Amino acid sequence: MANIETSADKPAGGLVQKGIREAFFTGLVSLGLFVLYVGLGTQQNINNELIIVQRWGLLAIFVAIAAIGRFVMVVFVQPNVDRRKLAKAKHGELDISTDKSFFHTHFLKIALAALLLYPVVIYALVGAQGSLKWVDNFGIQILIYVMLAWGLNIVVGLAGLLDLGYVAFYAVGAYSYALLSSYFGLSFWVLLPLSGIFAALWGIILGFPVLRLRGDYLAIVTLAFGEIIRLVLINWTDVTKGTFGISGIPKATLFGIPFDATSGGFAKLFGLPMSSAYYKIFLFYLILALCLITAYVTIRLRRMPIGRAWEALREDEIACRSLGINTVTTKLTAFATGAMFGGFAGSFFAARQGFVSPESFVFLESAVILAIVVLGGMGSLTGIAIAAVVMVGGTEVLREMDFLKVVFGPDFTPELYRMLLFGLAMVVVMLFKPRGFVGSREPTAFLKERKAVSGSFTKEGHG
Repeated sequence: MANIETSADKPAGGLVQKGIREAFFTGLVSLGLFVLYVGLGTQQNINNELIIVQRWGLLAIFVAIAAIGRFVMVVFVQPNVDRRKLAKAKHGELDISTDKSFFHTHFLKIALAALLLYPVVIYALVGAQGSLKWVDNFGIQILIYVMLAWGLNIVVGLAGLLDLGYVAFYAVGAYSYALLSSYFGLSFWVLLPLSGIFAALWGIILGFPVLRLRGDYLAIVTLAFGEIIRLVLINWTDVTKGTFGISGIPKATLFGIPFDATSGGFAKLFGLPMSSAYYKIFLFYLILALCLITAYVTIRLRRMPIGRAWEALREDEIACRSLGINTVTTKLTAFATGAMFGGFAGSFFAARQGFVSPESFVFLESAVILAIVVLGGMGSLTGIAIAAVVMVGGTEVLREMDFLKVVFGPDFTPELYRMLLFGLAMVVVMLFKPRGFVGSREPTAFLKERKAVSGSFTKEGHG
């Protein structure tokens, strides 16, 4: 006991030695990982030849950050966390907090109000042209991933079916809108539900072959399905135009009012100066409404028998069958519902970009969406939204960090390292929050009193 009390004020010598030892090995590991990605680079010289550029100073900074961070973690951070847990255990405190602050109680209302005011505030602060980047990259882009992650959450978080090909339904929705609007002239409001229906049909088509598969085998088949869709889009050139993509896709309209420079356009009709910012703000509120519909439908479905069947399937498929639940229809409805929201997001993406190509629907997109679901806490809509803001918004922030060139040199381009930093961020989050940002679970069905279950009592965030 005396040793514990003295270590609260000053780290023990053995702890410092352990920190130095682990920092040394961490530096070696980071050196091996970053020597080819950071220490060496390729550039084209004046003769258009590819030459190797050595960046040992930048490599040393990365290695030093990793080693020092590990030393601080072992010597200072982890002992402090252990002492706090020990103190709570001595006083009989559980890892469940029943007292909620005002911000925690009204978080959803505050977040919704902030989202509704966000475009207006940005427009007032930086003007019409300045708001394009902030509304599009930091608003619409994040909300698209929120909707995709909430759709995948139905399959992975609620039904427990690992889907690595979710981007295929995203592509089906995008190409459905692009082809039908270009060739048949159908409007966005007609094609939005149709894209969701087509994606849901493909979800059912995927669901039938994988009814008997679980775990890793299911992940492999869904991954193959996503690649099959992408290869079809590349090679079916007569319809999809292959790698050239489909351009000139019609934009969405506000109940028939186009956002263009014509006399019947939005700006002329309301006496506003011509700017593309109005279309971006309209798209922001449109994807926000789609996200709210996704959340509402998910919450309602969880309280219905089908939602409870999904959760039972996630916990134990054998027990689910013993209760008389039809696992075939349960799996198919999960795939179809999740795919439907992916199709909605895909049609919106096509209307927003005005151009679609197979390069927008690679496996990396599925990996990012799945990572957002896992990091946020599977089954938690709030946690997934927070993870999308942190991960997608964080990578977009890197494009604005030109001051890093002062530290790492004028040739340093932060956006090239965004996926590297994205992976490091996921490792850090999983170390500190292994069950996601929201590690508690409130039951859908409860008797007399609803109680939150701490992440310490759940198995990998599933239960």
